[in-house]
Amino acid sequence: MISVDTFDLKMLAALQDDGRLTNQQLADLVGLSASQCSRRRMRLEEEKVIAGYHADLAGEALGFNLIAFIHITLATHSPDNAKKFRELVNRVDDIQEAYSLTGDADYVLKVVLRDLKNLSSLVNDVLMPHQSVAHVRSSIVLDRLKERARLPLKEMKRQDS
Repeated sequence: MISVDTFDLKMLAALQDDGRLTNQQLADLVGLSASQCSRRRMRLEEEKVIAGYHADLAGEALGFNLIAFIHITLATHSPDNAKKFRELVNRVDDIQEAYSLTGDADYVLKVVLRDLKNLSSLVNDVLMPHQSVAHVRSSIVLDRLKERARLPLKEMKRQDS
């Protein structure tokens, strides 16, 4: 973990809200000069605290109306089988997020799809037939209560103080 000060945290919070802020806009928000903000931003990018910039697309506006979580149990728990499954996950664009778990399932996948037909195809034609997979259980999202990609930087301030 790298060391960040109050100005860095203010900059990071502002950039989480709007990654397109100019250095002058950041300076106005955090109370530094534009050149200081530029140097700090470059350092935070070099140290991989700022991992990148992207556009946040509205999936539903583009026809992606179904979100599901798919729990996967592997056929065997060998390193080779896990590697094969990870390779599969990285090849499938419908899979937005994938996590290795403790508990009943070995993995949980978050998928974003157009409809139930696409979910059926993913489960029945891609996941179930794969040699690494023993069991698949899916849950369809009915309502999104909270979606947030922001880190809780306020918590860092309390720990840092």
